[in-house]
Amino acid sequence: MKHETQVRLIEELIGQLDTGTNADAGGFRRNPTSVYVDPEHAAKEWEAFFRNHPQIVGLSGDLPEPGSFMTVDDFGVPIIASRDADGRFMAMVNACRHRGALVVEEERGTSRRFTCRFHSWTYDNGGALVGMPKREHFGAIDTNCHGLIRLPAVEKDGVLWVHPQPDGTIDVDSLLTPELTAELSSWNLGELQADGRMTFDVACNWKLAIDTFGETYHFPSLHQNTINLGFHGNVSGHEKFGRNHRFLLCRRGIDHVRTLPQEQWNITEAATPAYWLFPNIQLIVTDFGAFFIRICPDPKNPAHHISKITIFFRPGTSGSQEELDAHRELQRHLSQFFTDIIRDEDYVMSASQQVTANSGALTHIVFGRNEPALHHYHNTYRAALGMELLPLLSDVND
Repeated sequence: MKHETQVRLIEELIGQLDTGTNADAGGFRRNPTSVYVDPEHAAKEWEAFFRNHPQIVGLSGDLPEPGSFMTVDDFGVPIIASRDADGRFMAMVNACRHRGALVVEEERGTSRRFTCRFHSWTYDNGGALVGMPKREHFGAIDTNCHGLIRLPAVEKDGVLWVHPQPDGTIDVDSLLTPELTAELSSWNLGELQADGRMTFDVACNWKLAIDTFGETYHFPSLHQNTINLGFHGNVSGHEKFGRNHRFLLCRRGIDHVRTLPQEQWNITEAATPAYWLFPNIQLIVTDFGAFFIRICPDPKNPAHHISKITIFFRPGTSGSQEELDAHRELQRHLSQFFTDIIRDEDYVMSASQQVTANSGALTHIVFGRNEPALHHYHNTYRAALGMELLPLLSDVND
């Protein structure tokens, strides 16, 4: 992030602290609870946002070397994402061209070859068919036409993109806007190393999980004895980049930053930038690396989703190995603390919201003036589905 941008954002947060204000959406919006429970609505989201839209499947550190691979099964098409022998990022349909069985069943690993267990047809890590037992018995077949089906795949600025459809296209600048592309590039995400993964299976709609990352109004109550100790609640920054946005959580470290000369101001000491990347990614940048969160709907059940979290660290460049190891261990402890809060506090509350949404007792919920990210999330989703936008209201008296 450019230093002048860091200064501008820190000044805005300091201004809120000094005036007792917050980011302001300019009014209220009512969101119908049906968007969290209606199967027909969920089916439209599934087709428009997931099966037929470019997806961010990870960061470059998920595939650290030639031969690295991971499988992705969250968009209705089984996918192998890999690096070929030259280190190029590739994506393929995880289906053998013989009888359609899954070729790779492991979640991730490193291999020069992928072999289907059914009949041992074998592919290289670029998807080419390189081995067939008893080919003379099977019959003449053009192996060049029977490699794994390739999917559009782009690696840009440390972010891995895949389109689930072979005829899909990926234009990163169009998806993110050039401004956001440049800002993400400045974080040097390609340097990060994966250092921990976890999966949370939660009884709530995927958008309720997204919502919990979009405001700090709840910090003093829900996180009174956890996050609130390190962050100022009800203080935040919000900036839109097309379908995406940057949301700033104000760290208590800002109290020290404001005493320094501006040339020493550092955004990750004063705040934690959380990027929402349409449709379902939360990328939270920290002073030690990043949290990468994929929030995946259940196409069969609107009241259920899976969150997959990867912790990334930036390799140390100075200090003894012992000092670097100690620093890494401290950051692992803090990362575990943060992810435990998501699971045990935020997502418990999201599941609670789902209970009332399922009941139909409330037709709408309310997004306050101090929750602009929630306004943006939901009107972006509605616009993408061709729905009428939620109107901005000056009051919510009825």
